[in-house]
Amino acid sequence: MTETVSSGGLSESGQRLDKWLWFARVTKSRTVASAAVIGGKIKVNRETVTKASHPIKPGDVITSRISKNIRVLRVVAPGTRRGPAPEARLLYEDMSPPVLPRSEAAPSSAWAERAPGSGRPTKRERRKIDAFNDEG
Repeated sequence: MTETVSSGGLSESGQRLDKWLWFARVTKSRTVASAAVIGGKIKVNRETVTKASHPIKPGDVITSRISKNIRVLRVVAPGTRRGPAPEARLLYEDMSPPVLPRSEAAPSSAWAERAPGSGRPTKRERRKIDAFNDEG
């Protein structure tokens, strides 16, 4: 049995997973998509996939742990090219749970809250941290 493969990575049994992730703009490149699949960060129909060439078809559910958030996507159509983002959104149905804002997700004291990547604490914040730690 021979498979016919077209230029978009489509075959009779489906499309390559790494190509679909790239077409759907889940990853920035096919190399990143392939590395994510090999690294175990992608599941297809609740099963971990280890080959970037794993075939997917419409109706498959893909769970992605590439970024900080977990995305659950149902494949609606195979991709034919990597187009603009509105075109890429037509390839999947997003079934991910809504992301809670930081204020609702983990309430904390106002002075100790720092945005990720905001740098080192100021001198004033460092004094407050030291005072807080010395109380206990």
